[in-house]
Amino acid sequence: MDFMQAVKSVYSNYVNFQDRSGRGEYWWFILFYFAAYVVLYMLEGMLGLTGILTNIFALGTLIPSIAVAVRRLHDTGHSGWWVLLNLIPLIGWIILIIMSYAKPGEGPNKYGAVPIGATLTNPSADPEKPDL
Repeated sequence: MDFMQAVKSVYSNYVNFQDRSGRGEYWWFILFYFAAYVVLYMLEGMLGLTGILTNIFALGTLIPSIAVAVRRLHDTGHSGWWVLLNLIPLIGWIILIIMSYAKPGEGPNKYGAVPIGATLTNPSADPEKPDL
């Protein structure tokens, strides 16, 4: 999944807390979020504003950010309630980063089918590509 496709997918599924998100979709969105936040922060500094643009951006992306984090946790087989670890400073964030980076299990899990655009962890598991 490429950068623009991942960001579009997150915003088009901004209230979907049920399915799964692959690592690509999640991490491309995180990169977009931090890059946009830094650009807005620098723009605020140049214009003499005090947190107006970054706060509007943060509020506007709050629900999509939580939704993609929940879907990413679902992809790794964890409940979306684990996202509440964000409320624990530093330790919670570190645990969630590790959980978000973990490889998903092969095939569908209790949260749904493998996300579109996700690659198989075992290429030989694809029946259309036999081992040579």
